[in-house]
This record gives sequence, C-alpha cells and structure tokens, in this order.
Amino acid sequence: MDSLDFKVGELLKEIILDDSAIETLDRAVSSVADAIESIPEQLVSADAAPKFVADLGVPTDKKLSFTFKSPESIQVGGSHSIRSVAKPDINVDLLVRMPKECFHEKDYLNHRYHAKRLLYLRVIEKSLTTCPVVRKIGWSSFQNEARKPVLIVFPVVKSAELSDFFIRIIPTATSLFSISKLSLTRNNVRAFTQECGQTQATPKYNSSILEDMFLEENSEFVRKAFHEWKSLKEALLLLKVWARNRSSIYTHNCLNGYLIAVILSYLTVESGGNLITKSMNRMQIFRVTLKFIATSNLMGKGLCLQPRGQCNKSKEDMNQFLQSFDIIFLDSSCSFNLFFRLTRTAFEELRDEASWMLSSIDKCRGGGFEEVFLTKVDFTAKFDSCLRINLKGNSKICSSNYCMDDECWRISEKDVHSLLQQGLTDRARFVRVIWRSTPSDWNVEDGFSNFGNEPMLVGVLVSSQEKSFRVVDIGPNPENKEEAKLYRVMIFSLFTILQVMKFRKFWGEKAELRRFRDGTIAESTGNLMFTFLLQLLCLLTVWECEPWARHLIIKRICEYLFAKHFLLTKDDVVHIVDQLDFCLKLSGKDPESSSGALLEAFELLSKRLRLLEEIPLRISSVQPLDPALRHTSVFPPQPHPLAYEKGVNKKPSKLATTSIQSLDVMIQLEGSGNWPVDRVAIEKTKSAFLLKIGESLQEHSGALCIATKDEVNVLMSGYSFCLRIMHEKGLNMLRNQGGSDKIKVTSSVDKELLIRSQHSSMINGLHGRYPTYGPVVRLAKRWVSAHLFSSFLAEEAIELVVAYLFLKPFPFHAPCSRVTGFLRFLRMLSNYDWAFSPLIVDINEDFTPKDEKEIDENFMLSRKSCEENAQNVEPAMFLAAPYDKASEAWTRSSPNRSVLKRISSYAQSSADLLTNLILHGADGPYTWECLFRTPLNTYDAVVLLHHNKLSNPQHLLFPAEMNCGKQVIRGKASKDFQPYMILGGGVQSLEDARNKVMVNFDPTRCFLEDLKREFPNTFKVWHDSLGGDAIGLTWEKKDSRKRSRDGEDASRTETTDALKRVGEVGKGLVKSVHLFKVPRR
Repeated sequence: MDSLDFKVGELLKEIILDDSAIETLDRAVSSVADAIESIPEQLVSADAAPKFVADLGVPTDKKLSFTFKSPESIQVGGSHSIRSVAKPDINVDLLVRMPKECFHEKDYLNHRYHAKRLLYLRVIEKSLTTCPVVRKIGWSSFQNEARKPVLIVFPVVKSAELSDFFIRIIPTATSLFSISKLSLTRNNVRAFTQECGQTQATPKYNSSILEDMFLEENSEFVRKAFHEWKSLKEALLLLKVWARNRSSIYTHNCLNGYLIAVILSYLTVESGGNLITKSMNRMQIFRVTLKFIATSNLMGKGLCLQPRGQCNKSKEDMNQFLQSFDIIFLDSSCSFNLFFRLTRTAFEELRDEASWMLSSIDKCRGGGFEEVFLTKVDFTAKFDSCLRINLKGNSKICSSNYCMDDECWRISEKDVHSLLQQGLTDRARFVRVIWRSTPSDWNVEDGFSNFGNEPMLVGVLVSSQEKSFRVVDIGPNPENKEEAKLYRVMIFSLFTILQVMKFRKFWGEKAELRRFRDGTIAESTGNLMFTFLLQLLCLLTVWECEPWARHLIIKRICEYLFAKHFLLTKDDVVHIVDQLDFCLKLSGKDPESSSGALLEAFELLSKRLRLLEEIPLRISSVQPLDPALRHTSVFPPQPHPLAYEKGVNKKPSKLATTSIQSLDVMIQLEGSGNWPVDRVAIEKTKSAFLLKIGESLQEHSGALCIATKDEVNVLMSGYSFCLRIMHEKGLNMLRNQGGSDKIKVTSSVDKELLIRSQHSSMINGLHGRYPTYGPVVRLAKRWVSAHLFSSFLAEEAIELVVAYLFLKPFPFHAPCSRVTGFLRFLRMLSNYDWAFSPLIVDINEDFTPKDEKEIDENFMLSRKSCEENAQNVEPAMFLAAPYDKASEAWTRSSPNRSVLKRISSYAQSSADLLTNLILHGADGPYTWECLFRTPLNTYDAVVLLHHNKLSNPQHLLFPAEMNCGKQVIRGKASKDFQPYMILGGGVQSLEDARNKVMVNFDPTRCFLEDLKREFPNTFKVWHDSLGGDAIGLTWEKKDSRKRSRDGEDASRTETTDALKRVGEVGKGLVKSVHLFKVPRR
C-alpha cells in the first residue's frame, strides 16, 4: 500500500459513520417517519402560512384549501440511502410523497403547487412539534430555492457524535401532473409576460415541479448503481470531501452530494460509456470522475442517463433544452434536466477545478493528499478579488415579484454576473456570483421578507497583471486600413454604430473619444468628414492612477458599474482589495512608488563602479543585496535630501530624518593570484580596496563616502549604499581543500555574501514573473514584525515561504491580489506540516530526484535532534532552496519548535479573523487593524519605548498601550537624539546638516544588542524591527515545581531588580517596564 492510499484510507475512517451510529440514525428516522404517518386527516387552508402564499403571488381562495392525508409513501433518499453520509455533515433526506387527492388537476399553474407543498409541510411541522422523539424543528430551502421549503427536524438522539444530526423532510409529487403540461415551451405563470403582453415560457418554474415528480425515480436509479459497490461509495465520499473544500462549487448553482452521486451512477452504465467498472479502486474512480467533469460536453450537446437508443427526445427537443438551460443532463425519464440550476460560469469553474487538479496532483509530494482532500479552497482564499454587495431593498429587486419563472435572487445573480463580465472583459478570467439568499433561521411565517438579507458574494479571478490592471479599455474601433477602406466603401457600418451606441450606453460618462496622434485612420480615409465620423466610433474608458495604485482599477470599475446600473452607493459595495494598504503606506502613499528612482540610483552607482580605473583590480560585478532592491522591503527608503552628490541642486524639504538607511551592495573584483590567505590580511585588503573605491567615487562623482573599518557607505542620488566585497578565492579554497580554521572564518563572511546575492537574484526573477509577489511579502513581513517575531524569523525566510505560494500554488492558482496572497501566507504558516515536511522552494523547477533525495536526507538529519530536545528542534522550519539544500542560511538557529508553535497559533487566529472580515466585514472591536495588533499581556514582561525616539517614528503602526501589569520603572526621554532635523535654506546649513546624518543608526537595535549582551540567558526578546515601540520579554528557564512564599518573594524581588536594570540599559529610550509574570526558578 502506497502512502497516498494509506492516507485516503485513514481519511475515510474519519468521515464514515460506524455501524452503531447508522443504527441510531435508522431508529431516529423510523420514529419520525412513524410520527408523520400517524398524522390524522385535517382541513388545510392558506391561513397556515398567509405571508408565504402572498409572496408567491397566489390568491388565497378555495383552490388552495385541501384535506391533508397521510403520505402515499415515506422513504429514505440522499446519501443515507446508499450509506455514503460523510461527517461532519450528518443528515438524512426523508422523501415524503404527497397524495394526489391533495391537489387539483391544474395546480401546476401560478405557484399553486408550491403553496400547497408548503401547506402540507406545515401540517407535518405542527404535528411533530409536540412529538416526544423530536428535539427541535426549523426551516430551510431546497437548493436555495425559496418557493421550495424543506422541514428540518432534529430528533432526540443519545449520542455526542450525532448531536447536530437532522432530518430533511422533502415532499415529492410522483406522477402528480401530466409531463406534457410542464414542457419547456409552456407558460405556467400567467403573469410572466413580455413587454408587449405576450406570455413567455417558464422552463425554470416547470423544472422546479418536475424535480419533485422524478425525485424518487432518480433516487432509485442512484440506489441501484451503488448497491453493494464499496469502492464506488468510497469514491463518492472522497468526491464529497473534495467538493466541500471548494465552497464556490459546492453550492446551489453548481454541485451537491446528490448530483455527484448521479454523475458516478451515469459513468457506471452504458449511456456513460461504462467508464467506471468494478475492477477499479476508489482513487481510480475518483480520477475518472474528475476527468469526465473536465472533458464532458454538457454545455455543447448535453447528456442523458438513458442510452441514446432509449432516449425518446428528438433533436428539436434537445435543442429546446439547450436554449433553456446552460447545462444539460437529462434524468432517467429524459423529461427533466437534473442540472437545471447549474450556470455556465459555475460549470466552467467546476471544469477548471477538475482539470487543474488532474494536471497538478502528480507533481505534488506525497501524491497531493493534503492539497486535494485537506486544504480549504474557499471563496476568500481562491479569488483575487472578493465583493460583498448589499442588495436588500434595492429597487431592481423590490420592483419585481419574488418568483416568476425564476426567483428574483437568481435573476440578480445573473444580472450582476452579466454586468461584471461585460465591464471587466478580459481583465477577469472568472467572475463567480453566489447569493445564499435563504436566511439561516428562516421562519416560513415571515414569507420571503428576510430573504436576501445576507450580502451577495462575488469572486473575481483575474486573468493576468498586464490585462487586469491596464489603464485603458478600447471600445469599438476600426484598427487597420483594410477596415477603414471597408468603411469608405460602405459609408458607415450599421453594426458598428450599434456597437458604439451600446458602448456609450453601458459606460455612460466614462466613454471617451479616442485621440489619434499618428493619423492612421485619417490617412486611410482621405475624407475629413468621414474621419470625424470614424473618430466618433473609437471610444475608450480610461482609469488613470498612480502606478502603485493600479491594483485598485478593478475596484473602481466595479463601483462605477454598480452605481450606474444598480444605483448602489459605495457603502453597498464592499470590494476587498485595499483594506490592508494602511499598513504599507506613509503619508497616504505607498513608498514603493519611489522604487523607480531607487533602481535608477543603483544602476548609476553600478555604472560608476565599473568605470573606476584608479583601483588595482577592476570591479567585475555589482549585485544588489537589500530587500528594497528586489521590491520586498516594507518601507523602502525614500530619497533623502542630504544624500545627493555635491553640485546637485535639489529643493530641500523642511524636515529630514536624522538617520538614513543604507542598502547593501555586493561587489566582486576581477581575478588575481595575489590575494593573501591569512584571515586578517584578507579583511585588511578588502578594507583598502573599499577605501580606494570610496575616494575615487568621491573625487569623480561628488558622492559623499562614509568609511568605517568594515564597510564604506556611498551617499548619492538621494540614497545610501553600503559596499561589501566578496572574496571568491576563499570560497574556492574552502570547497577544494576543506580549509583551515582561518580560511573557514574568512570565508564565512564571503559565504554569507554569496548566499545573499543568490537569494536576491532569485527573488528578483520571481518578482519579474509575479508582480503581486512583492506586495504579499511586504504584508507578510509587516505582520511578522507587528506580532514581535522579528528576532526569530528572518526576512529571507519570509520571502521563501511566500515564494512557495506562487511557485506551488496548487490547489489554488498563483495569487494576483495582495489580500488573497496574505491570507494564504497566514494559512500556510499555521497549517503546513513543519515537523515532518521540508518546504522546497524550486524557483526554476531545476531540482532533480537526486536533489530532492538530498534535501530529504538533510531534513531527516535535522530532525534527529528532536529526540534530545523536543522543544528546540533546529531548524524547526526547514526551508530548502537551490542555493541552500540543508536549510542552513535563514532558519538554522531560529525559530525553534516552541517559537514556531507560537507563530503558527498567531497565524491561525489572524487567518480566521481575515476570513471573517472578507466575508462579513468588521464586527465591533474586530477590525482590519486587529490583524496587526498584538496582545502584550501574553509576555512575562513588556518594555515600552518613547516612540518619538525611534529612528523612524512614521513607521509605527499603533502606539502601544499598557493598562495592566505592574509598572516596574518609568524613564524620561533622552534629549541627545531626535529622529528629525530641521533644514535651513543656505548651502552652509545644509552642509552642517549633512555632517550630522547618521548612517544605519537605530536606537532600538542598539538597545536590543545591549540587552542580549547584558542578559544572555535571562529572557527571550520579542520585538518589531519595523519601528514598533513595544518589546516583549519571556523568561528563558522556568521551573514547574511549587515554591514557598519566601521563594516567591525572593524571585519577585530578583525579577524586579533585573527589569530595573533593563530600564537602565535603555535609559533615554525606555519609557516604562511592566511585569506580568514572575519566573519560576
């Protein structure tokens, strides 16, 4: 048995009901059925549900009154009838056949059948309310169809496993009406007419009744197919799990468990080509079914459960089905379309899910079990854009009847989909609209008044960055000379005129005339008047914005369209796109907008370095190392007014930061055999080269160079660059000879530079392929820092984790929105099996089986330490990359298992909150900002800093507030450091200010280094590297043994003294220190 089959077997054990549970279910169902059969005859009228009847538009006359009679039959349907109930959704369908005596011959007209159907259920409800075997009764709708309620009965069961079990009472109407009266071309809702007064066909309404008429027959067809076929039942259970995890396909207008069973049944018979045979195992059946879904021609020709020779439908009949419905799958009677609720878009999404799974599953480690059966592909994580649309009380819905041929909520779904599909054109790969209009606590006495209270959900899967976020949409336009000639001959194209009118009507004021600068069309027509007419045809819509705000273009389009066509305000349309941008912005603008200037400055530096001739060895390579130079820095540095070359006249701002961030740049020199081997001599040689490089740059370009023993910082073009030399000879000696201790020490710096350069190059290439990658990384880094994990999770590690989401997105597609990518990052942190699986980041799919074997061996070696110290497995997070197959670069020492557990727990909470915010919006105190607010009372002690003494106070997201804990010490702010300096206008004052600029100075970082040096084994330090004003402390060594009172007092005194020393170490920066928990010693 392979690992996949074993895992599938274990999954089935978890979701299949055991024999004792099935017996309990059977007893409960039998008791409820007996109670229904014992209901006496009684007169029923519209008074039992007047609001429901009125909302259907049915007159409350004598035609609605009837005498209730016991059901002709009661039988179990659905999954329980074929023993395929899948936990945790445990319910049983009870099919209750209504007697013909309760109906008149023409009750199929004008919703009278639906009204009586409900009245029949009301009698059952009234009787079961007083029944001792029933705990609770509620209402729901059949497949979200308001006019077809179902009774939800919660029986009394003495089983914790079945505490949420319920029975759905579903009325059936076998042979109740003549099928010919319910044909697709018939009108059975007389009020459903065209504007001219002519009646229209009601195929949806007719199918709603036919569904009840053939429900028992089709259930029997399924029951026979599954009889004594274990692998088929197991495959059904697996398909249910697969579909349930994909919430946008397991819904009212796509799949459900019953339809999946129908598809499986079809594939076992002649009409389905006998694609499933009894020789197949469960996974083979699973794959065959998905392949059928991915390749079937349900939209083109339609299918039928009966073989072609036995299907009595003519070609004209089939054409009528194709005209009436998007998807055709005729039942065993060939009269009813089982898929009449499926929309074309829903089926296209279903096919995409199936084909994407089949093409990706074999590429996954472990057979893709987790991705296929365990990962939630829900609305929030799947789509790049999610919209919540409040249509309650909207004039388009309120002005129409609730139910005609179709229900108003389903019509609204189609209208919204059509509007967005036309407006977004090829910007969107999929537009998915779902309105779960049935209220969760529906009472049929309220009729339909509470339907549609929940917002409509819209998911948009964008096609590509280039198409989706373009600024201009071009309307009808003769783009080439041949078309123009045709226009000249035909004078004017009526079709194009209609297209232009349609375009103008749809876009309104956003439709603009196209301006021609090259004169192409004018030249091809040679007629000024005609040229003018052509220009009237060349329309476009323009969505101008800053480059950093292009991710908002689809939002702007949607808001405009809903305002114009649905008269919705911005408050009624919540588009989840920019809700997290607040944590990346400075002064209302994304600092990434200046990345173009930063890259230009780097290119200029690179060019100047390569042109230097005064140094003994020419510079052969200049490589960026800093995250800001690969678009992954949360706050890339902005041009500093004091970091320009001499002679460059820039209008100075009034304020400038005292400290300037320097960006690491690695340089390599041309080869030479004269390099020393001695460690000290090598470092001194590097320093000499750097000093000479700095002098040359300062002399030739006027750049300001600040040299220290270890580095040279070059200030030019508004930025500071920190130059570092990589000595490749040391690396070669280390590889070839094993290396002496001196060589190893020397090469450790060079090895770090090499790895950083390889990582930077890899991430730069990834950002070129996926423009959304950078914003997602920045959100991820902001979250990690905001929750004080900066000490434990390196920036590069975060970049690799996010890279995996783009390179191995299955079961999703690579994210094209920052919110979606961030949600997947949080879920991955919390759900990935870090203890037993390495995370392999293969940028170019270069890893061979040999490479993967090497990674697995390295991973297993790293896990051996688990036996020695279960809490401090290193690395607890194993990240393998092309340049680092042993996970030594970024996670070798951190995070350990206990820290990773904490990170995962925080990520789970944040992911749940983010999911809820996307689906339901902010609720009370739980807002979008809460994603980046961390609780401080979870630490043993907290140090608060003066936020006006941070190097970049503008980066602070939320000032920390402390309302609990014991304050141990309070300190005053130092006057020695100010984060900002005021700039004067004179040249001399600017020079003076330039001399005061500090490169890479960060008071918080200096304080943390001092803390670790003063208290090496006392506590863990948790901090925010992006400018937070709170530092968390947790005691390193804890003793769980009980202490005496004297011991507690001594420990408290010792702890207080230690925290006072912490305040002394950070004097001038520390605002206060608070104690929450005394360590156990």
